[in-house]
Amino acid sequence: MPLDFLMKKHPRLWATLTTLFSIGALTHCASGSAGPEDTEISCGTAFKLCDGACISTVADPENCGECGRTCAAGQRCAGGSCVCSAGTNCTPSTSTSSTSTASSTSGPGNTTGGGATTTTGGITPGGPGRELGGVCYPVCNGTTASEGIGWGWEDQATCLINGSGPYQMSTECTLSGTNTDKFVGNITTMDNVDTDGKTFTNYWNQITPENAGKWGNVQANAGAPFNWGVLDAIYGYAEQHNLVFKQHTFIWGRFQPMGNLGETDVKNWMQQFCSRYPNTELIDVVNEPPPHTEPSYVNAIGGGTDGSWQWIINAFEWADAACPNAILILNDFNNIEWEGDASHFLDIVQTAQDAGAPIDALGAQSHDLDHDQVSFQRVQTLLNRLHDDSGLPVYITEMDISTSDDAEQLKKFQQYFPLFNQSPFVPGITIWGWIYGKTWSEAPESGLIRNGSFRPAMTWLMQELGRSTN
Repeated sequence: MPLDFLMKKHPRLWATLTTLFSIGALTHCASGSAGPEDTEISCGTAFKLCDGACISTVADPENCGECGRTCAAGQRCAGGSCVCSAGTNCTPSTSTSSTSTASSTSGPGNTTGGGATTTTGGITPGGPGRELGGVCYPVCNGTTASEGIGWGWEDQATCLINGSGPYQMSTECTLSGTNTDKFVGNITTMDNVDTDGKTFTNYWNQITPENAGKWGNVQANAGAPFNWGVLDAIYGYAEQHNLVFKQHTFIWGRFQPMGNLGETDVKNWMQQFCSRYPNTELIDVVNEPPPHTEPSYVNAIGGGTDGSWQWIINAFEWADAACPNAILILNDFNNIEWEGDASHFLDIVQTAQDAGAPIDALGAQSHDLDHDQVSFQRVQTLLNRLHDDSGLPVYITEMDISTSDDAEQLKKFQQYFPLFNQSPFVPGITIWGWIYGKTWSEAPESGLIRNGSFRPAMTWLMQELGRSTN
């Protein structure tokens, strides 16, 4: 395995290796050069060489913005700056490009503070903002006389203010508008890409086959021939239109072939897929691990449920061998909505990471954002925790807001989409369906286009992304 690939794709493994061996010894053995002094390590543009390891200084609280710069208690690293975690009273670091401000504030996720005053909505890129939980929010347009004491954050068209003394310190930030580096995609509709008179590429730049990539839909029985027809068409469309193609999913407790499956079958499935679709950029290697679902054949591929999780470790190692250029994801639901699910999911992640499993990213399905007991603050906290505890990026893989109430769907999208889109460790967002009445059974009212017309949430989302609004 080339060192550059190891450092960039598996920085945690690289960091572990470099604590056991000197950089010189590793590079000398890898390159066959005359000595370690002759080898220069390059971490590329996304990483910095810190104490012999290539580290992403964008989000590492022990190397935030630069090597050796540690964030204080109550702070976390976001975008290379030490910032206050939501709900704390810490003082942000002043030794970054951001300027600390002792403003009394309130914002999304705060548990105290005054009421709300409607102001003009919209985000102006390059304008002033205040950081909260890693997201830069616009500052309210009003004055303290009209809106209360101190600063407020404008959450779309609502000014959220604090009407009493200092509540939370904040850093100044610059509004970036839409992050064009990350994708916002969607899924197929009943195996179709363009559908209901609408062209997929007018609205989305990433595609996930909703059902066509599930193993049991490609191979009905163990040892049977593979049926690639539907996947070929979807992958071909993605290649033709330069869309990010994401595979869903290799191993799951549902939609698996009938019969007795084992290691040989799993490896062959992965190898056949990646040989046929070499430009697949992202793969859900394991989807919805226990207790949510469990394949019937886990003991045949390593076992270890609720223990070593060896079957998950093996799955990622086999996927890495078959698909070395893809980003390998452990995907689950409820892991940013419910604390117990998040803790269990992270236990699996950390056990697998400690064993060297090549997990490149985590997937948060985000189906439960419309649950009446799920709060913005909890989602924000758990999203940050997934990243902070694992050191991995988090993809929003199956976002939907299921309600027939247009205003409520719009409100939820305006609340959660900016959080995901502006979180520096979220590289992409996939919406799980877009045609009303043709989405999955447990979110029947999540579609964004109804009877050929945009629902308000779709209009708002397309305006945010600068894409077609009809």
